[in-house]
Order: sequence, then C-alpha cells, then structure tokens
Amino acid sequence: MRLRRGVTIAVVAAGGAVTTMLVGLVTNAVSESEWPGWLGWLQRHAWLSFALLGGAMVGLAVLLAALSETRTPPRPTEPPHPEDGLEPPGAALVLRSLPRDTAAFTDRSAELEALVRSVRVSQESGSAMPVHVIDGMPGVGKTTFAVHAGHVLSERFPDGQLFVNLNGHTTGRAPVQANEALASLLAATGVPAQRIPVGDDVGAVTEARAAMWRSRLADKKALLILDNAASYQQLEPLIPGGSGCLVLVTSRKRLAAYEEVVLPVAALPPEHAVDLFVLLSGRSADSLDRAVLTNMVGLCGHLPLGVSLLAARLRHHPSWSADDLRARLVVAQDRLGELRAGERAVAAAFDLSYRDLEPDQQRFFQRLGFYPGTDFDVHAGAALGSVPVASARGELDALYDAHLIDEHPGSRYRLHDLLRDYARGLADEGGTMEHVQAVHRVCTYYLAALAVANGHILRSGAVTPAPPGVDVRVETPPMESRTAALGWLENERANVLACIRRAHSLALHELVIRMAAAMAPFLRQAGPWDQAVSLHRTAAEAARHTGDRRALAGALAELGVVRRFMGAYPEATEALNEAVTEYDAVGERRGKADALNQVGIVWYMIADNDASAGAQTDALALYRELGDRLGQANALADLGMVRRQTSRFDAAMEAQTEALSIYRELGDRYGEANSLRDLGVVHCLLGEYQLAEQRHREAFGIYQELDDRVHQAYALNELGVVRRLTGDLPGAREVHSAALEHYTELGERFGRANSLRHLGVLDRMEGNITEAIRVLGDALGSYRDLGSRGGEAAALGELGVVQGMVAEREDAVEAFQSSLEILRELGDRCGEAEVLNHWGMLLHASGEWAASREYFEQALELARDIRCPLEEARGLEGIGRCEWMADGPARAEVSLREALAVYRRLGANGAADAVERLLASQTG
Repeated sequence: MRLRRGVTIAVVAAGGAVTTMLVGLVTNAVSESEWPGWLGWLQRHAWLSFALLGGAMVGLAVLLAALSETRTPPRPTEPPHPEDGLEPPGAALVLRSLPRDTAAFTDRSAELEALVRSVRVSQESGSAMPVHVIDGMPGVGKTTFAVHAGHVLSERFPDGQLFVNLNGHTTGRAPVQANEALASLLAATGVPAQRIPVGDDVGAVTEARAAMWRSRLADKKALLILDNAASYQQLEPLIPGGSGCLVLVTSRKRLAAYEEVVLPVAALPPEHAVDLFVLLSGRSADSLDRAVLTNMVGLCGHLPLGVSLLAARLRHHPSWSADDLRARLVVAQDRLGELRAGERAVAAAFDLSYRDLEPDQQRFFQRLGFYPGTDFDVHAGAALGSVPVASARGELDALYDAHLIDEHPGSRYRLHDLLRDYARGLADEGGTMEHVQAVHRVCTYYLAALAVANGHILRSGAVTPAPPGVDVRVETPPMESRTAALGWLENERANVLACIRRAHSLALHELVIRMAAAMAPFLRQAGPWDQAVSLHRTAAEAARHTGDRRALAGALAELGVVRRFMGAYPEATEALNEAVTEYDAVGERRGKADALNQVGIVWYMIADNDASAGAQTDALALYRELGDRLGQANALADLGMVRRQTSRFDAAMEAQTEALSIYRELGDRYGEANSLRDLGVVHCLLGEYQLAEQRHREAFGIYQELDDRVHQAYALNELGVVRRLTGDLPGAREVHSAALEHYTELGERFGRANSLRHLGVLDRMEGNITEAIRVLGDALGSYRDLGSRGGEAAALGELGVVQGMVAEREDAVEAFQSSLEILRELGDRCGEAEVLNHWGMLLHASGEWAASREYFEQALELARDIRCPLEEARGLEGIGRCEWMADGPARAEVSLREALAVYRRLGANGAADAVERLLASQTG
C-alpha cells in the first residue's frame, strides 16, 4: 500500500514538473529566437503546444482524483460525544446464550435453507463466513427468525452463542455505541474488567477493544446475533476477524456491509399467515372460516406480530367468531386512521389486545412503555407499575398471555419496539407527568436493590447506610451472597445505566447523583473503568447543578479512585484533592478522610513519599476521631507501605502490625491479606526470609479464598523475591512467571512491570544477558509510562548491572546515576545502598579498587543505618574483595568473614558459598 502510494505521488510530482515546463514553452512559443532541437518543433507548432498543455492538465487532475479515491477510507466517525465527557455511560445487554426459541415459529423455509446452505458451504470449504444481514420492516419477525436460525445452527458453533441488543431503533434509548458493546461482549466471554482497554480517546479505545475481541474469537466457532442494528458503522467493530464465526445482523434498514449475505424477511405469504393464526388461536382449522381469516390477516399486513396478537384475542374470547374479531379490527383501524398504512395495520392489532385488558392491566402496560432499560424482571415491573411484586407477577402473566410482552430466559420480560412505542403513545395521551414519575419509581427501586447488593460486595466494617431517598419498603430481589449480588449487578448493569441516562435527560439530578454513588462499588471492581469515569463525571455535573457540595465531593472521590486504577495518576490526584477541598467545606470528616487515604495511595504509587505519609497521617487522625476502625486500619496499612518504601522498617512494621490486628478484629480478610503481604516484604528487607515466606504464603492463601487474582500475583512476586535471595532460582522463576501470566491476562500494567523486572534479574543471574537487557528494558518503559519513579529507579539499577557485564560501561554508569538520583529524591535508602553496591562491583571489575571501595563503604554505612542486612553483607564482601586485590588476602579476611556470617544467617547460601571459595583459595 505504501509503495503504491509513493509511486502515485512520484508520478503526480513528475506530471507537475512536465506541466510547468509546458507552460513555459507555450508562453514563449512566439519568441523570435529559434529554440534548439525538438523544442524548435514545439515553437513552430504553438497550437499543438496548447493542446499538449491541456492534455497534461486533464491527466494530472484525473490522477489526483484517483489518488483521492484510492486512499484508505477514513475511519467512521463516532457519534458525537460531549467534549466534557458528562454524558452518562451506556452499556449493551449481552446474553451469553440465545433467547428462547418460539414454539410457533412461522414457516420461513426458503430463508432458513439459504442461511444453512451458506454456512455449510463456508465451513466445508474453509472460507471466511460472510456476515448475514436479516432486514425487513418492523414487526415482520427478523429477531424471531435470527433466534430460530441460531438454535438450528447452534451445534455447528460449539464455542458459544451470544445475543446483543444494539438498540438501533428503540424509542427512548440511544443506539449502543461500538465501544460499549465491545466492553460488554468481552466481559461476557470472560475477559476481566482490568484487562478491557480503557482511555479517554473513544476511537483508540474502540480499536483496542475490537482487536482484543477479534483475538478472543480468532480460532473459535461461535455464533453472534447483533439485533436491531442502526448502521454498519455501529456493528463493524463487533464483527470477529476469524473465519469460523457466524454473525447474524437484524436491522430495519439495508446496511452497507462488505462481503455480506442479505436475507430479506418479508411479510408472510397469506396462506402462512392464516396457518400461524390458526396455530395460535387454539381453535381447530375446521371451526374457522378461512376466507374471513385471509381477509383479517391481510388487514394487519400479514405481519407475524399483528397475526399473533389477533390470534391471542380470539383464544381469550371463546364466544367470539372470527368474523366478530374482524369487525373489531376494522373499527380499530378507523380509530387509528391518522397513522400511515403500515403503522395502522399493526397498531390496530395492538389496540384490540390493549382494549381487551382490564383497566389496571392497561395502566400497567402503559407504564412499561417508559422503562429506560431493555429487559426487566418482576421487581422492576412492580416499581414501574407502582404495585406489589405479587400483583406485578399477575399483570405480567396477563400481558404475556395477550402477546403484549415477550418472555426471556431467567424470568425476564421485554417489549417489542413497536409495542413500546404504542404503550408510550397511550400514556402520553393524557399529557401528564407519568413519564417522569415512572422513571423516578424505577430508579428508586434500583437504588434499594443496589443498597442490598452493596451490603454483600463492600468490605467488612465499611459504612453502608441506605442511600438518601431510598424507601426501605421497596421490594428487592433475594440476594443471599456476594456471588448472587455480583450476578444481579452484572445482569442489571445495562438497565441501571440506561435508567441513569434517562434520569440525566430529564434533569433528575438527585437521582443521577445517588445512583452513580450506588453503582460505584461494583464499577470499581467490575469495570470497564472508562464507563465509571463517564458516570462519575455526570454525577459531579449533576451535583454542581444542585449546589450539593457533599455529593460533588463524593463523585470526585470516586472519579479519582477509578483514575488511579487506570494508571492516570495526575488526573486521580486532581480529582481527589478537589474532593478533599469540597468535603472540608461542608465539614464531612469521614469523606475527607477517605479522600485523603486515596490520594495518599496515589502519591505512594508515584513515590511522592512525603506527600503520601502526610495524607495518610491526616486520614488516620480523622478516622480515630470518628471511631472508624476500618478507616484506621486502611490508613495504617498504607502508611506502613510508605514507611517501608523510605526504608523506615521499624515504623513500617509497627504500623502494619497494628493494621493487621484491626483487620482481624473486623474479620476483613482482604485487609488482613494485604497487611500480611507487606509485612512479608519488610521481613524480606530485614533478611528474615523464613518469616517473609510464611507471611507471603498466608496472604496468597487468603487471596485465593477471595478469588482475587491481581493480589495473588502480587503475593507470588514477593514470594519469588524470597526464593531468589535464598538461592532457589528455578522456584523464583516459576512464581514470577505465574504472576506475569496473571498480570498480562488481567491487564495490570504495574504488576506486569514488576514481574518483568524480577525475571530480568533471574536472566542476569543465569547468564542470559541478552534476554535480561530486553526484559529489563520492557519493564523500564512500562514504569516510565505509568509515572512510577520507584519502579523506574529499580529497573535502571538492574539494567546498569547487565550493561556493565557486556562492557557497556558508559551506559551502565548513566543508568546507576539516574537510579541514584531518583532513589535519593524518594528517600529509598535501601534501594540506594543496593545501587551503590552494584556500582562498586562495576568499578571492581574494571580494576579500579580504590574507587570501588568508596562505593562499597557508602553502601555499608547506609545498610547498617537502616538495618538492611543483605546490602550490609554485599558491602562487606565488596570491601573485602577490594582489599584482597589491593592489599592481599590477609587484609581482606576480616571483611569477608563478616560478610560470610551475615550471608549464612540470612540463608543466602549462594553468596556465602562464593565467599567461602574465595577464602579457601587463600589457604590452598
């Protein structure tokens, strides 16, 4: 492509040059002087010169047009997004299996045979399977046909069947954006939230998610139904890249897709429409006048939706004849005369079914039309209808019997788009505020249900009062466990977010604020996090509209937390600092303490240790004033990590031990595991390797109980460090590799960088220097991308060692200098001692024993000051080796034997054996 583009441009440039020359020739064609050679011929034929000039200009214009047309078509533009990101997030409803097949599927044998034949040919030939687009007018049965075809073909696609509603023509709901649908599809196929790409650039995020989606299905045989598509632009990123997947698309309009097979679904032939009517009416064919039936199904346009509604009316009225029903249909069509012919045909069938309902059922049906979501259960239906759940169940059964709603797996219901329009039209006839009231009722229900779910998913000891404005009498679904709560949240995610969107559009700011806060705990852990960012920005704007500074602070705090998860540390700091200011302004001390704790974590991540320690100390003081035990434990644990990072090991141990005691008092297993893990890190730095390994194993076991794979990986990495330091290199590689696999799958970039750094050290120790340089370089790049100064310093120190081993002395010195600058800035004295020892070894290898000894002595002084025995032993060994070379073995023996004793005490047997061999060579 690039070569062809380059050749074309070169031709254009040459054409331009020729044209310029011809202009000059024509301009001077009447010159009196004689031109040399072939130019004289042009001078003597001026008119021909003009013709040549015109031809060249035309050719150049054609070539430029061709170039323009053959350029890569521009990426389809995303639908407009507000620049300030305040639009509430959307989500796609994704079913992990097909909806239930209808028992009364109408004969579509020709269309079905064409689809089955197309699939069979593609599979037998091994060619890529084209997209199959099922199009047709509303009510013609496109979705029913797609679902039925999916069931027929399901055995050919054993790797799964997915059904996605894209809301392309759903009244009251915006079409699902491609990036939203991709996030839901990835989650439905088992991709953890942490691994789903996120970011502020919608186009880049969509591309990244599409690439991951194609990768997930690359070698799979799966069936994907994309229902109710609005445009090819909407669905193109959702199409798998592999050849083994079947994609069925339903849409009301013709979509311009590449390599598609179009399966138009038209209205039923008259005889099939009559057969469907007879089947659904529950009466024998002999008892019905077929001529009357033919006329009646013709009145509803031979559309399956209208036919099924008419048949249901006759089944529910045993005393009616088919002619009675036809007469009522004619009256209904007259009443709906203002509608277009196609609309009137189906609406008349709706009208007959609706008028056959009891008044309470009619009112209930109208209110269902205002539901912002896609599908709903009996509890949401009860909230919409403002009736008890038991009554709602009866109303839904009646509507289902009347074919006015569809039933989906899991005791869920859905209105056809046309029926939704019809229901809303009925409710709007009175010109009341029913729409706003219905949205308010269903949002209030979801608030109550979210409060129940959050009671299961929040950590022990967390404060979980019912959100303000929640009626505790609202009936909510049974959720007896964390698993059940998470399952309910995942099933309802798209509907809750749709309700927030509707509330936002209706300027129901208080509801937006409360629902965003109620969804925050789930979105923190389930993601995708860009969805959470959009939600909390919307909540913040709603709070600004109402002047509620407390709510604004809460939204900003949640925004900051999610930004931290995304690795966007500057944005996280900005949001959390603003939250602290807002909480302070309204005197909300617990919120302020939480925000301080969170911003302290961000500062810890970027190794701004002074700021982090200050924030955690302030948070701890507030938590103690409030008697908030969980808050105290969190602040102590995070403060302990800062103390450890600044080599204040005694203070770190004290804070972390107190935190561990509180976590155990509260029964908070997650906090307990975190404190155990960090205590293990401190024990490791103090050379207490056996105790360190015990703590890491305890933490790993708890993380396994909690099914927390991210923190399992952190525990594995720390366990690997202990194994490396005690000489078990194969064991260290095993756990670091397992951690890397976890991080890569989960998309945890900081943890992945840590695993790579540790593996790079192992590569260096095992003599694989080329691989060590590559892996450490990868880790360094990740740390820099994340803004992790501590990680950057550690990677630079290790990179300097391997560069020195391949005689890249200048690069090694530069790496050590950069690492020391960062470590001294951060106050990491243990890391500083380690790099000084590395630098000393580099100088020792070059024969610069006096300079080398100076670095070892600096490292020894630091190590003894902070009680870091491993670096103390390395400093002593380095000094002894320098003395050995400069002054002889006798002078070196004291330092070397002292180093040997420390190594043996630590269990660092590999280093101890090396020193013993050196000492033995003296006596030998």
